[in-house]
Formats: sequence, structure tokens, C-alpha cells
Amino acid sequence: MDPVLLARWKFALTAGFHFLFPPLTIGLAWVLCWLLWKHYRTGAEVYGRLGRFWLRLFAISFVIGVVTGITLEFQFGTNWSQYSRFVGDIFGAPLAAEGIFSFFLESTFVGVLIFGWGRVSRKTTWFASLMVAVGATLSAFWIIVANSWMQTPAGFKIANGRAELVDFWAAAFNPSTLPRYLHTVDAALITGGMFVTGIGAYMMLKGRQIEMARRSVKAGLCVTLAAALLQFGLGHYHAVQVAHTQPEKLAAFEGLFETQKQAPALLFGIPDEKTGTVSHAVRIPGLLSLMAFGDADAEVKGLNDFPRSNWPPLAMTFYPFHLMVLLGGWFVVLPAMGLVLFRRRLQGGSRWLLWVMVLSIPLPFIANELGWIAAEVGRQPWIVYGVMRTADAASPVAVVPAGQILAAIILLSLVYLALLGVWFHLIRRTIAKELESPEPGPIQAAVSETTSPRISE
Repeated sequence: MDPVLLARWKFALTAGFHFLFPPLTIGLAWVLCWLLWKHYRTGAEVYGRLGRFWLRLFAISFVIGVVTGITLEFQFGTNWSQYSRFVGDIFGAPLAAEGIFSFFLESTFVGVLIFGWGRVSRKTTWFASLMVAVGATLSAFWIIVANSWMQTPAGFKIANGRAELVDFWAAAFNPSTLPRYLHTVDAALITGGMFVTGIGAYMMLKGRQIEMARRSVKAGLCVTLAAALLQFGLGHYHAVQVAHTQPEKLAAFEGLFETQKQAPALLFGIPDEKTGTVSHAVRIPGLLSLMAFGDADAEVKGLNDFPRSNWPPLAMTFYPFHLMVLLGGWFVVLPAMGLVLFRRRLQGGSRWLLWVMVLSIPLPFIANELGWIAAEVGRQPWIVYGVMRTADAASPVAVVPAGQILAAIILLSLVYLALLGVWFHLIRRTIAKELESPEPGPIQAAVSETTSPRISE
């Protein structure tokens, strides 16, 4: 057993499982903030009940996310001690900032929302939700800073066998920080929007709490559509950055083996790393050059221009990237169809669409994982791009042998399965409890039925 490979699988397990929850809580936090703003401005009972309901679901996901984040951070001191020694001077700063400036802000106001509900004014409640959303979004920034430095390191020097920080701002705002941060936060809004949409659709199908469910669906659809449309621009912004700073990764994304001008964008194909060919290829000539460099005649480097030892694993980079892009299109199509039904008050054939919304709940989670896989595997064989190889970053075998890593993977897998079961059970029980509760009273005229057309059952 290769201990480095096992250490990579263990980190992938812990990071991948943890990454299910931060995008959800960021997206939910902003939807919750919007709903509580409506409650503050209108005083309508339905928005108050929506706020309490989505706060419960947010809190459940927030707690699981915190727990899984702790196990993730332990990885650096156990399986990746050489990496921690090399980058500790740089990596520690954003992680500390995340805890001090972001996590404490978020967790403090989560406490205000949970324990202050009904005891503080509507304005204070809304402000607390805003601070939760800001804290969650800032928390993502510092984590992205740390990870982006691994992708495009800057603001450091090598001294005494370690990377030492010489320019905090250059390190924090390295070339990939803003593109990756904006791309990730927007994906979180899609995740939260689809989660709200799907659960609201499920409640409508059950025929209970129709007003709450309808408003949840409409809010979720609006957030998802706006974020998904924005993601086309942000994804392009990120791809341009990759083209300029990580050309091997771009070539792997597109299955491009030969350097060429007027490089085509590959819409579909099956790349073969051994032969350097792509079968069943469907390409648009010149589009990759145009998108990456703004010039259809621009030259794009292919994988064959780089040492074979520096190639990222092709299949694990190519397929996740293309599947992520495909799902991105679905996050435009689905909410657009849903909002058309709201606008036209269509009476027939909408139950199937509600079921599609429910079944689409997992898709943004899958898209997030696919994007993470493409980004991280596409950086290989470097743990710090161009500076430190992954094989040199692991803990010595004598300290952490392969058998111990394998045992930890098995144990963590069982624990994560249990945590996922607990999360799913609590979410389902919270929804069932809401469905069984009495319907809300009359809604104020300002938010009356005439202002919000419904998807029929």
C-alpha cells in the first residue's frame, strides 16, 4: 500500500464530506436573511414562520459542518506534517483569520437567532441573520485564500527549507483568490437556492403549508436562476485565470494534447491519456483560444508541451470538469421553467416539475464536489503548484504507516455515514414537524395572494 496515496484518499474523504455543508449553509444564510428582511418590513406571519423553519434547517447543517471541519484540520498535523512544516508560516495566517474574524462572528449571531427568537425585535433578528450570512461568506474567503495560495503561490520566499511570508496581501490576493472565491460563493448560492426550492416543492406535493411552501419555492428559484446566470461569467473569469497561471490544468480540462492556435473547445469526447487522442470528439474551432485569451488565433499549450511527470491525472480532471459545466446549465433551465409557471399560473402538468425540483436537490452538492475534484486533482502532482510536490509533503512512513492510514479511512467512513444519516434524519423530522403544524393565519394585504401566483398542485 502506498502511504502517500492513502493519505490523499483520506484527505479527499474528509475534505469532500465537509464540503457538502459550507456551501449549503452559506446559501441558506442569504436566503434566510432575505426572508427575515421581508418579515421585518411587512410583519407578515408567513415570513416569520419561514424564518423559523429555515433557521432550524440551517442550524442542523451548520453544526454538522463545524464538526466535520475539525477533523479536516487535524489532517495537516497527522498525514501531512512535511507540508505543515513547509507552509506553516503562510497557511496559519488565513486559518487564524477565519476563526477570529469569521467563525466567531457567524457562531455568535447564530446563537442570537436561535436563543433570541421571539425575545428580540424583528429588526434585531434580521440584523443577526445578516451577520450570520456575512460571517459565513467571510469564512469561505479565508479558506479560499489558503487553498488558492496552493494553486498560485505568491508573497513568499524560501528560507531555511520553509516558505516564509514576506507580503501578506500578495499571498492573500494571489492570482487565483478572487476568481475562485467568487466562483465558490456563487455556487453556494445555487446550492442554497436549490435546497430551498426542492424542500418547498416537496411540501407543496404533500398538500400542507402551501403558502409557506410556495414562497420558499419562488425564493429558491429566484436565487438559483440569478446565481446560475452569474456563474457563467464567474466561471469564465476563473477559466481565464487558469489559462494564464496553470496551463497544464486547462489542457487537462479540455483534453488538449497538442499545442495549437485556434484551439477548439471540446464539448464532448473520450480522452485517452496513453495514446494522446480524443475519440468521439465534438469541438468548436477557435472557441478555447477565444475564451481563454480573447483571441481566436491565440496559441493554447497542450499537454505534450509539458513533462509527462507534471501531467495531472487526465480522467479525474477532464470528466468532473465537464460534468460540472453540464450541471451548471441545468441550474438555469430548471428555475427558468419554474418561474414561467409562476408567472403564467399554469394549471396542468406542474406536479412533474415539482418532483423534478425535489429530485434535483442533490445536484448542486454533486456539482460542488465535481468542481473541487477538478480543481484539486488538476493541480497534481503539486501540493503547492510549482514549489512542492505532493509526494514530498506527506508524513514519514515511520511516523504514520500505511496500515494506520487505512484504518483511519475505514473508521472515518463509518463515522461520516452515521453523521450523514443523522443529518438526513434531522432534516426530514424538521420538515415533517412543520408539515404537521397548524396552517398560518391570514396574510397581510401587502403580501396577499394576488402578489404571488402559485405553481398548482
